[in-house]
Amino acid sequence: MKIQNPFESGHIRNYILLYASVVVIMILFFIASTLFNNVEKVEKKVFDTNITKIVPIQKAEKKETRFKLMDKAY
Repeated sequence: MKIQNPFESGHIRNYILLYASVVVIMILFFIASTLFNNVEKVEKKVFDTNITKIVPIQKAEKKETRFKLMDKAY
């Protein structure tokens, strides 16, 4: 079986139509994504620059349990 040259057999037209249809579909998806994509304006975040007093956290009391943790982690 001999492989035919697509330029001589006329199949090149089918390849060009396939390529063109893929490009058209990509362009249509791009247009649809830009039309239906609602971009909302994002407000700028402002951080509080006032220095507040840090309240120290009280340490929790040590509670005795039935289980003892290992002295060394492996």
